[in-house]
Amino acid sequence: MNKDSSVAFLAQQIRAEAQRLPAGDRLPSSRALTERYRVSPVTVSRALALLAAEGVVITRPGSGTFVSEHAARRAPARPADFGWQSVVLGGRQGGAEPLAALLTPPPADAIALNGGYLPLALQPLRALAALAQPQ
Repeated sequence: MNKDSSVAFLAQQIRAEAQRLPAGDRLPSSRALTERYRVSPVTVSRALALLAAEGVVITRPGSGTFVSEHAARRAPARPADFGWQSVVLGGRQGGAEPLAALLTPPPADAIALNGGYLPLALQPLRALAALAQPQ
């Protein structure tokens, strides 16, 4: 499990606990969360920071972490729906042929665009839009 998924998992667990408690109740200490979920103190800190940014908890250094009014009034979050991906990405193709086509190096004068997503600032959106326009 990578670091980000550990933070997300822990945040989900604490969020669920916060939604069961009334506003103002104190959540377990960072040390208790570290022991209960067998994660590092940094993971606990990041999960609590994420939940504080969402307004689920209020952290008071030296006093603890408390359920916010926002969390107490909010209905439990529904799990994310990733069903759209099967529509957008299409059905799965069998065999190794489609994968082999992706792994074949492009010609020397071509730029491969199938290697992932560039940060928005590095994406050549204007150039690609210009190329996509009918001549």
